[in-house]
Amino acid sequence: MNSRAPGTLAVGRVKFFSRHRGEVNSSAFSPDGQMLLTASEDGCVYGWETQSGRLLWRLGGHTGPVKFCRFSPDGRLFASTSCDCTIRLWDVAEAKCLQVLKGHQRSVETVSFSPDSKQLASGGWDKRVMLWEVQSGHVLRHLAGHRDSVQSSEFAPSSDCLATGSWDATIRIWDLRTGTPEVYQELEGHSGNISCLCYSASGLLASGSWDKTIHIWKPSTRSLLLQLKGHVTWVKSITFSPDGLQLASAGYSRMVKVWDCNTGKCMETLKGVLDVAHACTFTPDGRLLVCGAADQARCQVHRSQITQALSKMTPPRMAPGPHALRLPAQGARGPVE
Repeated sequence: MNSRAPGTLAVGRVKFFSRHRGEVNSSAFSPDGQMLLTASEDGCVYGWETQSGRLLWRLGGHTGPVKFCRFSPDGRLFASTSCDCTIRLWDVAEAKCLQVLKGHQRSVETVSFSPDSKQLASGGWDKRVMLWEVQSGHVLRHLAGHRDSVQSSEFAPSSDCLATGSWDATIRIWDLRTGTPEVYQELEGHSGNISCLCYSASGLLASGSWDKTIHIWKPSTRSLLLQLKGHVTWVKSITFSPDGLQLASAGYSRMVKVWDCNTGKCMETLKGVLDVAHACTFTPDGRLLVCGAADQARCQVHRSQITQALSKMTPPRMAPGPHALRLPAQGARGPVE
């Protein structure tokens, strides 16, 4: 495509890979942006080389659909969760499972690493939140209080707090500085299940819900800063850009939205390219936005130069195909012309 002015979101040349055998439930970039993880309904975790789009490995082991995946901040490990009630910790360099964490009684829906990569939080359909020591795999704490399934979790950048979102329509923020964490904040305002959470680098917290809205909070004061409206279905995934100026959101529909975090305005709506969007994430440098889809089990990567604004984009027509990952032909660091 032709080069565009700064602040433009554009789709570059794409490559098509038929690899997934089921819906893409989650995606995550390594801290250096060199690797992309995708978690699939087919029970496997996939690792891709971002620049070339080459499939590095397809890892089995889970006995149920893989619901979520996440790299550790130090880039040495990644975790995956599954309907089989377990969390698996994997070594990135050797692509092998190091530990299987057991303790949940039902499907594990979310996992997150602490900023120092030493602790892991998980939550699921058993309404439990569990804190684990990464090195030993031992349970450190059980955090009880949610009245329904825990669908999302996120450590604050300061490591002092853990936010969890539940189908009880509340967000609980746990103080990890004490020996026995207690809820010191409960954020209420959504009228539906909390499906996703994300902290910005500056400590703002975004929450997505079945009520079709996204809230951006200042947790320290329990203040609701912005309410983002525009999705026509429930919000499945949210992600801040690295600079915290934009927020991308995927709804359970054929659209992904990009929002201005200062004004709350929708800057861009990407539609007509994806099937039902299940996951979205920015690359660490903020130049690419990856969206994982359901029906065709594919990922679409949109190249962006995200600075102050995004202009309108007309996506190219793309032939459908089974279970694919789509990446720019010249990779995350190559030019788009």
